[in-house]
Amino acid sequence: MTYASGAAAVRGVGLSLQAGQKLGIAGESGCGKSTLALALLRLLPPGTSLSGEILLDGEDIRTMKWGRLRAVRWAGASIVFQGAMHSLNAVHRIGDQIAEPMLIHRTATGDAARRRVAELLEQVGLPAARARAYPHELSGGQRQRVMIAMALACDPRLIVADEPTTALDVMIQAQILRLIERLVAEQGVGLIMISHDLAVLADTCDRLAVMYAGRIVEEGPARQVYDDARHPYGQALSAAFPRIGDPASRHAPHGLAGDPPDPSALPGGCTFHPRCPVALESCASDDQALRDAGPERSAACVHVGAPVHAEATVRSPR
Repeated sequence: MTYASGAAAVRGVGLSLQAGQKLGIAGESGCGKSTLALALLRLLPPGTSLSGEILLDGEDIRTMKWGRLRAVRWAGASIVFQGAMHSLNAVHRIGDQIAEPMLIHRTATGDAARRRVAELLEQVGLPAARARAYPHELSGGQRQRVMIAMALACDPRLIVADEPTTALDVMIQAQILRLIERLVAEQGVGLIMISHDLAVLADTCDRLAVMYAGRIVEEGPARQVYDDARHPYGQALSAAFPRIGDPASRHAPHGLAGDPPDPSALPGGCTFHPRCPVALESCASDDQALRDAGPERSAACVHVGAPVHAEATVRSPR
């Protein structure tokens, strides 16, 4: 997908998800995660071009007419945005906001819609009486639960959660994550969860895709990618989080110098090579496609298939 400026924000991404599966997408800010999420429901700004296919039950969202797309949003696929206070309407009661997609899609009306709102609030751990509250009367965790209830209102087949717990404290974050897991398991919907936190995704999702500079650079079973990343970028993300019970990681946490490149000025070759501690001279000119990195795993690195050691470095990190 390309912005009006001509910059390619996301390139060559191919992912699949079955009902009841949970896919995590990780990466730093600026790597294309949220852009990908918005593209799934054609929520990108005007002037953005999108190529390829986005299939939901075999139907291409990219080529849908607006009437059909409007019917698919909420009922076929829904999204939980980061920062509920910016997504909820401050002057409407939360019960009315949860009911709105049901009324629009005619999945419930009148008393049935009110009963469904009460049921959804109970599902996400809020008393039904909170339906009369305004967003400012709820805590951050409660507002995020309202967003999840709204996403479930029309029984979608896919939920996209874009950093749904970033602004929450760790106790509320854990509650929200367990809630999402339970609802996905009970209702059999597909979940795409986006986060910069590999530990959260490894604990929540079945599979994990790591994005860098608008591309997938590693993909595989979530726990395996977190514990034993095959791409140097995945290794750096994983090492940035101290491990409980591991004094070495707590006292000497690892980081990664620099920032992801601007989409309008991508480096040649492997886009990660300017920051890579194990880059070869060839990485500056040779782009790397995803390679087989083991059972159900892939990584876009020249070192895949051989150990990646610091002594192999011929280019220092910038």
